[in-house]
Amino acid sequence: MAGSSEEAPDFGRGVVIMDDWPGYDLNLFTYPQHYYGDLEYVLIPHGIIVDRIERLAKDIMKDIGYSDIMVLCVLKGGYKFCADLVEHLKNISRNSDRFISMKVDFIRLKSYRNDQSMGEMQIIGGDDLSSLAGKNVLIVEDVVGTGRTMKALLSSIEKYKPNMIKVASLLVKRTSRSDGFRPDYAGFEIPNLFVVGYALDYNEYFRDLNHICVINEHGKEKYRV
Repeated sequence: MAGSSEEAPDFGRGVVIMDDWPGYDLNLFTYPQHYYGDLEYVLIPHGIIVDRIERLAKDIMKDIGYSDIMVLCVLKGGYKFCADLVEHLKNISRNSDRFISMKVDFIRLKSYRNDQSMGEMQIIGGDDLSSLAGKNVLIVEDVVGTGRTMKALLSSIEKYKPNMIKVASLLVKRTSRSDGFRPDYAGFEIPNLFVVGYALDYNEYFRDLNHICVINEHGKEKYRV
């Protein structure tokens, strides 16, 4: 089984950003001018994100190198994380004796139509999940919050009896609503904040922002639909 319902040791939590962390002043960084006035502060600068992903790739290679891996990227928020992670994995493989063969597929998860729950999660896109039988599967997700969506996805995939499933999430939010699920590989553990950037969006905006930032009330109102 991927993840764990038990309290993870500190090193498994990734880079832990505490609740009282004030972030970085926006004036210290460059970011798209059309978002001026819409952000509170930079939570995680782009360079730190990239360095952390490089280490996650090394950890993944150590665990499952020499294996063929099917990477399942959860769209849309996970695409930049997935692209950078796969690139680091390929670089490590090219420069070592641990060859790793990867295929990448893309899925989207939908559990609501408008604001009404459909009762079960719908998986959109991707090849027939039965093709995952006997495979080593790495799910790449942008954010794990309550954990319920990821548990539902794992339950759907496990029916096809893959050889192994691992979950890599760039962010894990600390929330009282969490059911205790933790990914196998976590980039950053963050407070329960609404964050944007690095492909994380607010109504499709901010995906073009390289840093992970906290949106302010003005930004929420400006891009509300």
